[in-house]
Amino acid sequence: MSNELSINKSDGDESQLPDETPQAKRFVFTPPIDIFETDEGLTLQADLPGVAAETIDLQVQDNKLTLFGRVQPSVPEDAKLIHQEYEVGDFLRSFILSDQVDHDRITAKMNKGVLELFLPHAAKTEPRRIQVDSD
Repeated sequence: MSNELSINKSDGDESQLPDETPQAKRFVFTPPIDIFETDEGLTLQADLPGVAAETIDLQVQDNKLTLFGRVQPSVPEDAKLIHQEYEVGDFLRSFILSDQVDHDRITAKMNKGVLELFLPHAAKTEPRRIQVDSD
């Protein structure tokens, strides 16, 4: 994996979501993530079946990318759940970004239950000669 994104992963546990009060705790799970790199930047794909784009909250602050939201149950109220493998509830993932990612140009799109984030490489600064003045 590239050194431009390190993963701060925590498996599902009784965690506090960023917008909750300390008393309100719920089970939080971590969706599966794939990350790949091209010459243009990194692509992060999160598997979020049944999640609508408008229910996802993405934030970048202090080199930390956080994605969180809620997966609602899709079982009709009058049905009896026999077997369940999809996670239901709140999800949370955080990633530490390096300075090699251009935070202002990060984009996200949702397609068929897969959230795709593009993390473009930051422009490299060209070396320049610095004039040394004398007194």
